Amino acid sequence: MSEIARRKNEHLELCVREDVESRRGTLLDQVQLLHEALPELSAAEIDASRELFGRRLAAPFVISGMTGGTEEAGRLNRALALAAQKLGLGLGVGSQRAMLVDPSCADTFRVRDAAPDVLLLANLGAVQAREAGVRRVAGLVEAIRADALCVHLNVAQELVQDEGDRDFRGCLAILRSLALELPVPLVVKETGCGFAPATLARLRDAGVRVVDVSGAGGTSWPGVEALRGSRRQRALGAELRDWGIPTAAALVYAHRAGFTAIASGGVRSARDALGALALGASAVGLALPFLRAYAARGEQGVLETAEDLCEGLRALMLLSGARRLDDLPSIPRVLGSELRAWTQPGPTC
Repeated sequence: MSEIARRKNEHLELCVREDVESRRGTLLDQVQLLHEALPELSAAEIDASRELFGRRLAAPFVISGMTGGTEEAGRLNRALALAAQKLGLGLGVGSQRAMLVDPSCADTFRVRDAAPDVLLLANLGAVQAREAGVRRVAGLVEAIRADALCVHLNVAQELVQDEGDRDFRGCLAILRSLALELPVPLVVKETGCGFAPATLARLRDAGVRVVDVSGAGGTSWPGVEALRGSRRQRALGAELRDWGIPTAAALVYAHRAGFTAIASGGVRSARDALGALALGASAVGLALPFLRAYAARGEQGVLETAEDLCEGLRALMLLSGARRLDDLPSIPRVLGSELRAWTQPGPTC
């Protein structure tokens, strides 16, 4: 087994069985929409659908990219794809770095035959995109017939990995090139640390128009790496486990900056999703709940988890008086003091 394959399997196992989440909150719980006792709506009228990258989502949920490159990862990706197809959700694959190293593992990422109608997101790290160049990156997207590409930024995780990257120069330049030349939309995605306003301004100037904020409060990848091995990894991973900008704050920053934003990072419930959508998210991404549901009950577990999220969101929309997703940002709400502290205009944000 290659080093990358071994690491991918370790990541899956640790995320299923260990405490890998940040100990800080997403602050999505600090978004409270006012209850509407007289909604003057029928439950049948509630429309939670969303158009994104030319695909229609029956509900604004994306099963975020997790893995690929191993036989087990391939089985997981296929089960997720089948569930996404049945329920009309979006789907991302894990990092396709493994395909650059070993093209023979490409089938573990290919799920289009199982999910011909889903919004499918390809995935590659910014450092690997810098090294591969636009043409090879576009080839990865084409190879799995994806609708868009997520380029993920995971500096904190790489610093904890003994075998991780240490040189992050040139990543903004490749993002600029991809935004200009890639034949599909580009999504720049954090991996649990969120985006600051100044970073978003640089991305916007580089031509990026879509971000997945992936803020702090969910799976902590420094925390995952801390469980993997050396004394150094354990020490630095513990130090960085709770680092980052909470998901709700990062989402506010992205919305203010004019981005189309996907909200991920600690979204665990329909209530979380409602708060994110009210703050301006176009869609909501989840990974860990689907991974653990698959580990416990296979594809049926994924289906049930997704069904519960969709039903819960539609119920909350009705109780807020929102017939469509686009109504949510205008619903009266109360914001908690910590979220207001993170997002109030000022010289630091």
